[in-house]
Amino acid sequence: MSDRIFGGFGLALAIFYIWAASIIKDSFMVDVVGPRAFPYIVGIILGLTSIWFILRPDDEPEWPILKDLAEILFAGAVMLVYCWALPEVGFVIATVFATAYLTWRLGTAPLWSLVTGVATSVGIYVTFHLILGLSLAKGPLGF
Repeated sequence: MSDRIFGGFGLALAIFYIWAASIIKDSFMVDVVGPRAFPYIVGIILGLTSIWFILRPDDEPEWPILKDLAEILFAGAVMLVYCWALPEVGFVIATVFATAYLTWRLGTAPLWSLVTGVATSVGIYVTFHLILGLSLAKGPLGF
């Protein structure tokens, strides 16, 4: 039963997400794909996976114990803080700390989590900002 509730919530979210993507306005500089393509893809994938949960629920889903549930909620809180920190400290710094924390909680050693955070942040910055020319949040250091 809980899988069907989860699937129904996900399907409602997918419908809302696709609707919200449909009202994105085109800018005067439109590329071939347009600004709606990626949100449509995300919404469709979310909708299809939610339908799967509705049609094929697990007989006896195992819910996380309280400690694991707290861990999930704290990871969500880290993502909210990350969203808040992006314009304040910039993409590179915020992403280093968010990625380092999340990989550490997934079981990576603390030092390697920091290395992963730096590598992920710099890799995304180079790819999306320097190579593709996309705008990322700039912090006080200019990146």
